[in-house]
This record gives sequence, C-alpha cells and structure tokens, in this order.
Amino acid sequence: MSDKKKKFQVPHSFVIVFTIIVAAVLMTWIVPAGEYVRVENADGIKVIDPSQFQYLARNPVSPFLIPIYIVKAFIKRVDLMLVILFSGGAFHMMTQSGSLQAVIAKLAKKFSNNLYVFIPILTLMFGLICTTQGVNMFIAFAPVMVMLSLAIGLDSITGAAIILLGGAIGFSTGTLNPSTTVVAQKIAELPLYSGIGYRWMCFAVYYVITNIALIRYALKIKKDPTKSPMYDLDKNNELNQGGNLDDFGEITFRKILCVLALVVGLVAVVYGSIKLDWDMPEMAAMFIWLAVVVGVISGFDGNTISKNFLDGCKKMMSAMIIIGLAQSISTIMTDGKIIDTVVHSLAGGLGNVPTILQAPAMLIANTIINVFLTSGSGQAAAVMPIMVPLSDLIGMSRQTAILAFNFGDGFCNYILPTSTALMGIISACDIPYDRWMRFMWKIFLMWLVIGAVLLMLAQAIHLGPM
Repeated sequence: MSDKKKKFQVPHSFVIVFTIIVAAVLMTWIVPAGEYVRVENADGIKVIDPSQFQYLARNPVSPFLIPIYIVKAFIKRVDLMLVILFSGGAFHMMTQSGSLQAVIAKLAKKFSNNLYVFIPILTLMFGLICTTQGVNMFIAFAPVMVMLSLAIGLDSITGAAIILLGGAIGFSTGTLNPSTTVVAQKIAELPLYSGIGYRWMCFAVYYVITNIALIRYALKIKKDPTKSPMYDLDKNNELNQGGNLDDFGEITFRKILCVLALVVGLVAVVYGSIKLDWDMPEMAAMFIWLAVVVGVISGFDGNTISKNFLDGCKKMMSAMIIIGLAQSISTIMTDGKIIDTVVHSLAGGLGNVPTILQAPAMLIANTIINVFLTSGSGQAAAVMPIMVPLSDLIGMSRQTAILAFNFGDGFCNYILPTSTALMGIISACDIPYDRWMRFMWKIFLMWLVIGAVLLMLAQAIHLGPM
C-alpha cells in the first residue's frame, strides 16, 4: 500500500510550473495565432481595438528555446527576485537575534485564545493595504506570520493565509487599486473610483465570509493539529520553535531595538510604495539596510552578519526560481501570439449566455484569461476594450463589467502556480503547492460563488458610474 501511495505523490512545485511552461509551448503549435490592433487612447493607454482582430500565420515557439525563455524571465523580474533574496537575509538576521521569537511568544500568550479577534484584525490590516498595493509586497513578511501562527498552536497555512486571503480581498474587490480599477475605468470612460460604494460593500461581504472560513479552519487545527495538510512538515519547520512559550527567551533592550528596526523598515517599504513611488529596487535596498542594522544592534561581528545574511538568502532561492519559471509562461504565449486569440474566443462566447448569467460568465472568462495574462494592468488593457462594447451590447452596465474584471483578475491569483504573490509567499514559508491547494480550493470556489451573486446583484440594479 505504501509503495502505491509513493507512485501517486504530487510533483514538486518546480515540476508543476515547468509542466505548464511545456503546455504553453505546445499551445503555440495548436492554438491559431491572432492579434488585435492596438491603439493609444486619450489617456495614453495602449488598448485593443475590438473591431480589428485578425488571424495570423502560426508563430510556434520551439521547445528547445524553453531554457532561453526562463533565463530571460529571470532577467526581466530580477528586481522582484532581489527583494525576495535580501528580505530572506534580513528576516534570518531577525530570527538569529532571537528578538522575533521573544516578542511573538508574548503576543501568542495574549491572543492564543482570542482567534476571533486576532485573525480578523490582521486580515483587515493586509486587506486595507492591498486596496492600493499588490500582495507580493508581503512576501518578506510571510515568515513572521508563520512563526506567530505556529507559536499559538496553529499551522503554517494559517499564517500564510492571513496575508494571502486578507490581501486578496483588498486587491480583488478593486476599491482603490490604481493598476486595475483606475486603468479599467479610464478605458471604459467612467469617472475614476466611481462605484466605490458598491465595491466597499463587496469588500465587506468578502471580508466577513472569508474570515468565518479562516477562523473555522484555525479552530479545527488548534483542536487537532493532525488535521492540517502541513502537520508533518510543520514539525520540522525552523520557524516552529516548539516547547513552551516561555522557552522563547526574555525581551531585552537589544531585542526591542531589533523589533523597532523591523517595524520601521516595513513601514518605510509600505509608505515608500504608496507615497514615494518606490519600486522593487528601493524595497530591496531597504532590506539590506534592515539586515545590517539588526546585525549591529544584536552585537554580531562582521563575519557573523555576513554568514547570517547569506544563510537567509539561500532559503529564498526556491521562491526566486519559482517566480522566474512562472514569468516565462506569459512571454512564451505572447511570442506565440495566442493570448489575443484566447481573449477573442472567450469574449465571443459571452453573447450566447442567458442575461442573468452574463455577469458571472464575464467573471469566469476573466478568470480564464488571468491564467494566461497575469498582469492586472495588462489584462485591463487587453480585455476591457472588448468587454466595454460587449456590455453595452447586452445591456450590462460598464461598472458591472469592470467589477467582473476585478474579481476574475484578482481572486484566482491565490490558486495559480503562475502567481508571483502566491508562489513567493508559500515558498518563503516552505509550503508545497499541493498542500496549499488542499486548504485553498474550497475557499476559491466559495469566492467564485460570492462573486457571481454580487455581480448578478450589480447587474440587477444596473450598477451605475457613481
């Protein structure tokens, strides 16, 4: 029996993503190549002209070029990879100082029996920040949440889920998102941030229902840890200190300063991203500073600081490689000129859907498109010029079409092995993709149902521009 189980073992995350890469290459040989004419609108955004689509001669990608595409993908996303690499070094320095463990032990004692307060407060924090930011900015923060979750008797999935699920709600409901909602509303010629009242209602609905599901899961794991998909792996997780909470050490002045340095660093990253237009290079530099400052405060000599930093960087190599592999998929499909064909085919089928189901069908179409086109702003520029006239034609408000785009572009990022936010965070927490999906698939289906209901309501009230 045990031998049979080994034969059906779920492949490594690298194998899963590489299989998708091979599938993308095969699609360039099978799916007809096609292309929309792209024009620059009044706001300077390059958009599709939905009336000008043509099939092209196939431009298949050679399987022998897969390694080149992977290398080019690494070069293209080197800035994000450096953030992940250096954040690993900084957080390992924090754990070696013992400061996080001591503070987390105190927090764990306070909140371990108050999950109804602990989880919603944290998911709300991540949700509100991600109304304007991408969830991938919290990749470096994931080990802290996992350490805290393990310390209060939960599992690593709960720690990762607090960030991913909270962030998903903020990003995917599109309340204030400049890279998705603003771009889509500009293309649809709607007032910027119009419909925000209904979006905040969507945020609240998703927030309440998602927290109920997450709290129920956390209580189940706290009662019986063996029910966790990560039970066997969490026992050997270096973030799981084990033993009594009192074993985490006392909070000293040095440790307080280290934690303050961490807080200042993370606040600087968030503030810089929102207010100062910081991008990945500035974030990467901030984590180098954090590592050095924490090492000095902890009293480490130069050799120890260097060793700790390198050890932390090594632990992030898996997350870096996953992101590089995933990035190559969209490039392959773009070079094969099949993304526009997929968009054209899905949009063409929406007109045959019954009226009451047209908004949910638009959600499904955008979800499928997001598998191939994971950039939020890129997807908006590709699909909204098609969805806007289509919504006008079938009697759906443009605001509803944008909401369907938001839901479709956002929520499936937390099940796709091509999502940098998902794969970066679970890799940083040593959670295999298949273990995450054992937890996540039900929540994703729940999200789809909630989205369909909210979209049908928006369609029924003919959600307007304001």
